[in-house]
Amino acid sequence: MSSDPLFQPYDLKHLRLKNRLMISSHEPAYPEDGMPKDRYRAYHVERARAGVGLTMTAGSAAVSRDSPPVFNNVLAWQDEVVGWMKKLADECHDHGCAVMIQLTHLGRRTRWDKGDWLPVVSAGHEREPAHRAFPKPVEDWDIARIIRDYADAAERMKAAGLDGIELEAYGHLMDQFLSPATNALEGPYGAESLDTRMRFMMDALTAIRERVGPDFIVGVRYAGDEAMKGGIDKAQGMEISRRLKASGLVDFLNVIRGHIETDAALTDVIPVQGMASAPHLDFAGEIRAATDFPTFHAAKIQDVATARHAIASGKLDIVGMTRAHMADPHIVAKIRRGEEDRIRPCVGANYCLDRIYQGGMALCLHNPSTGRELEQPHRIEPAVDRRRIVIVGAGPAGLEAARVAGERGHEVIVHEAADRPGGQVRLTARTPRRAEMMQLVQWRFAECERLGVTFRFNSFADAEVVKAEGPDVVVVATGGLPHTALLEDGNDLVVSAWDILSGDARPGQNVLIYDDAGDYAGLQAAEALAAAGASVEVMTRDRTLVPEVMAMSLTPAMRELQQRDVTFTVTWKLDAVARDGNLLQARVGSDYTGATRTRSVDQVVVNNGTRPLDDLYFDLRPGSSNLGEVDYDALIAGQPQNVATNGDGTYQLFRIGDAVAARNTHAAVYDALRLVRTV
Repeated sequence: MSSDPLFQPYDLKHLRLKNRLMISSHEPAYPEDGMPKDRYRAYHVERARAGVGLTMTAGSAAVSRDSPPVFNNVLAWQDEVVGWMKKLADECHDHGCAVMIQLTHLGRRTRWDKGDWLPVVSAGHEREPAHRAFPKPVEDWDIARIIRDYADAAERMKAAGLDGIELEAYGHLMDQFLSPATNALEGPYGAESLDTRMRFMMDALTAIRERVGPDFIVGVRYAGDEAMKGGIDKAQGMEISRRLKASGLVDFLNVIRGHIETDAALTDVIPVQGMASAPHLDFAGEIRAATDFPTFHAAKIQDVATARHAIASGKLDIVGMTRAHMADPHIVAKIRRGEEDRIRPCVGANYCLDRIYQGGMALCLHNPSTGRELEQPHRIEPAVDRRRIVIVGAGPAGLEAARVAGERGHEVIVHEAADRPGGQVRLTARTPRRAEMMQLVQWRFAECERLGVTFRFNSFADAEVVKAEGPDVVVVATGGLPHTALLEDGNDLVVSAWDILSGDARPGQNVLIYDDAGDYAGLQAAEALAAAGASVEVMTRDRTLVPEVMAMSLTPAMRELQQRDVTFTVTWKLDAVARDGNLLQARVGSDYTGATRTRSVDQVVVNNGTRPLDDLYFDLRPGSSNLGEVDYDALIAGQPQNVATNGDGTYQLFRIGDAVAARNTHAAVYDALRLVRTV
């Protein structure tokens, strides 16, 4: 038996968990028609196969029809779910992994115009800011119906062969009863006392137990401290914890700290890049110490050392590493093989959760196979024939291409103009909050070195240099350069966001940033300028701020900028800039009207994305067998590229990432993975 604390088995009632690592409940938004079909199952099975002890599905599965799937939730109120969950549970069980599911009624944390357009219900009239639905206060018949729905859903999960369930009781309907901040009812379920606020939860648990019996495992994930004015405080949370244990109705506690009704509050519960790791671990440990009851917890525990400490110190019985397993599903297998240093790190970019909250499916910025286990498996198969592959550019796209080609067993040579790898990520990481992004580069570079990839740094490779390598395949990953020439007049008077981040342009004192790309670069330039003492206005023609920086990832930036002299202006666009002595006159207009305004500033910064740095690609096209053409059908189907339109060509030629068009890091590494894995 391993001496590693993480690999000690744990007995939860009759269920033996083979290790102390779990994937906590979360909704990756992979359901189809509300069901956890093949994509959903493949995601969980991949992690089960690698050795995780417990996978908690759904985040959360809806028990009632008037809890519509605002996050593309699993529909636990449909009988059809039983068959799909049974297939998932059976496959995970084949690998010794326990399976549970989180059940919920969202209450006000949804919208009335989703699903069947039924009224949103809650324990009061107040809407949740994040989802904006004004609820109707529940009536007695609503309460009876929803409690029955909980019991029905639990019975379905037992029929599916799951090992247990977890009830979601923070931010959702159960918490809307529990919390003094949201319960405005009178009577037996009202706000009067903790007894009445807990009654809904206890009645639901009692109904569930009557339906599933005493042996089926039931837990609760709840806020032990809402950390908000008027909410559940630490003392009340401790009392709730003790009462849950004493009830005999639950088998484990899964502790969170905080509240989730706004983007900013949610980000404190589930911290993102640049925020403290494991901020609530000690608090969860206090609840475990006070209750002496099985305690689970997850919140930015993204590294194995912290997880190991959580178990070894007795703070937790089971530790969740959820986003970490999205970045690398094989964490457990790598630890067991003595390859802990090869774990692909979660960089906290939160591309996973942010996409969910904008209606997309969870994807990992770092790992393009996550969520695509069926079409882009995590394992890279070796090639039948070894080829010589030359890659130009060592940013994320080029490094991913080199890594995948190396895994395939090819001879790989990378030319990079700079003296080290990184590309645009090096600029991104200059903002201290985003320093973790360098791990995207560091991990890939380390893997490339392990695989024997040859790097030629300080190499401004032109077509002749590339062809002199005698390549079979050339991949151009040269990225792009900022494009600022978008004005009617005065393009020569502006600087780019990159100029600010790199230090090539000195910060002004009164600065207008025109952000037409809506991505991180504009925000980071604003931070750098404001930190240097500038007064900054960030202007966009969009109707929202930085639309490419999603909800939770925006929180740390706004907290920084709102403490400084920074203002935001939407629905106005920069038309022209003219010199006026030592100042600049910026003329701004609108897409909505003919109105114009003038700003007098000493610096204008433009963030307008990049244009491909593609001269090398076009210089190499005439000598290529495919003239740069990509067979998109083959690319999507995972088949080799066999285009041959130039009989005189001696190599295949492709370009990826921003060398094609300005997109994001995930698009760049996804380009590389699905192209090169078939070479």
